[in-house]
Amino acid sequence: MSSAASRPPAPDGPGSVLRAPNLPAGFADTFTSRYVDTGQLRLHAVTGGEGPALLLVAGWPQTWYAWRLLMPALARDFHVVAVDPRGVGLSEKPSDGYDTGTLAGDMAALMTALGHDRFAMVGHDIGMWTGYALAADHPDRLDRLAVAEAAIPGLSPSPPLFGDARSNDRLWHFAFNRLGGLNEQLVRGREHLYFAHQFATKAARKLPDHAVEHYVEILASDPDALRASFAFYRALDTTVAQNRKRKERRLTLPVLTIAGAENSGELVGDTMRLAADDVQSVIIPDCGHYPPEEAPEAMLAALVPFLAPYRDHPDGRTAASTPRDAA
Repeated sequence: MSSAASRPPAPDGPGSVLRAPNLPAGFADTFTSRYVDTGQLRLHAVTGGEGPALLLVAGWPQTWYAWRLLMPALARDFHVVAVDPRGVGLSEKPSDGYDTGTLAGDMAALMTALGHDRFAMVGHDIGMWTGYALAADHPDRLDRLAVAEAAIPGLSPSPPLFGDARSNDRLWHFAFNRLGGLNEQLVRGREHLYFAHQFATKAARKLPDHAVEHYVEILASDPDALRASFAFYRALDTTVAQNRKRKERRLTLPVLTIAGAENSGELVGDTMRLAADDVQSVIIPDCGHYPPEEAPEAMLAALVPFLAPYRDHPDGRTAASTPRDAA
């Protein structure tokens, strides 16, 4: 049987390039949705562009779509891979494996399946958690790491339970999302109320209605999607234990941290300095928790010079510039 015959059908659900709303002009001419079999599960990724490989991993409660405004510019210099991690979007949603060690292993396996032995990565929110785990657990795979808008459980100091009101507004969902089932019962049927509140209260520049509705539709359309969205938080005991061991060995690769001045500010840079020796920090004015959507031009302005040395001299690259079709 030919590889074309054995390849899974192209994704065409609501979370695919074909059905995502309001993409930049010409987006589908450069990027396509594809399913990638990692050997452990099937992941959905949106790929396109020429050059060394650049992996983009978004956070909760978003999908690959969070990167849409940056991807056309990045694709001029990189082969961009924007992935839905396990449990997200059109990717498979197993019952377990939401700790960052497993998530990082998924990303390494994804890039292997796509033919990229070495790559750079940008991670936002939970994608930042995964990026730290990937850099620590698979140091031979990652050339540069850019991360945005998160603290890292087990690395960052735990915030106090009786913190100030502003901190509570930013962090209360951590405890809620870790509940063992009551949260799903409370949110199911009220997905727009819960998730739209998250976007509204954490953004300094309002996200477009069509984007919020897109994320909520994906979460509301499948009971497994809602369950999986909480699974990242239910796995925090495992993730915290892993990170306590990871921080025994510091990262040596270059790290860029990006934060919104109206949300995390210095927290992101301070977090990565606890783990890495070579950290650059950028704080974007008038921006909240979602820099790729609130301030894409400013985020690109930070990413382009940081990634330029990798673009020009992708150390250890073998197949990165010639991606092969996934099996």
